[in-house]
Amino acid sequence: MQIVFRHIYYKYALIALPYLLLIAFSITYVIQQHKIKNSTFIVIDKNTMKLSQYNFKGELLQQSAIATGKNYGNKNKIGDMKTPEGIFHISEVVDASDWKHNFKDDTLGEIAGAYGPYFIRLDVPGQKGIGIHGTHDNNSLGTRASEGCIRLKNEDLEQLVKRISTSSIVIITPGIQDVVINRDTIPVIQLKEKIEKPVKKNSIKPIKPMTMKEMVPSPSSINNLTPKKPVTVQKTKPKK
Repeated sequence: MQIVFRHIYYKYALIALPYLLLIAFSITYVIQQHKIKNSTFIVIDKNTMKLSQYNFKGELLQQSAIATGKNYGNKNKIGDMKTPEGIFHISEVVDASDWKHNFKDDTLGEIAGAYGPYFIRLDVPGQKGIGIHGTHDNNSLGTRASEGCIRLKNEDLEQLVKRISTSSIVIITPGIQDVVINRDTIPVIQLKEKIEKPVKKNSIKPIKPMTMKEMVPSPSSINNLTPKKPVTVQKTKPKK
């Protein structure tokens, strides 16, 4: 009797297994679709000084004025006052509402709320303090005014945080002057000179024709061509 029930159990289990796998696949699919629909990416343009956020379809969700690093070019080391360029992802979003900072470019000292409500930290190789944050000074937006981070209005930052995650991608593109200054880029002037530099013609020296005197062989050269008496090898009896 037990064998019969066991047989029936296995039979129904095999029938139900495809349906269970289908349900699990459907749940996974819905979760992944939800992630895709909620996924966004950010483009920061150092040329137009704009931050743009797009959804997975490439539709513009938000665009805000920003401030970037005081110095032009890609960031090479800590303290160079440059905003990094490239493709990064968000590592964390931190509550920065109680943060203070001394910008050392005025007599105000430590300023409360210098970073706005949030600090969106970017995963930049060799750097830990680069991110997107708010500002206490909206007049600095649209200019090169920061120490390397990206500033925007506090209200724009709050809207931005609602649609990002730690998997969101941030793309930072250089401006024209950044491209010229970057070490790995040929300056525009040198590139122009290199392109417009005329190519030297290949100078081939003409072969000088031989005279009749040079064509007639000399007696010494004829003697060198006559066969010489062959050298005979003498066989000597080896000494014992």
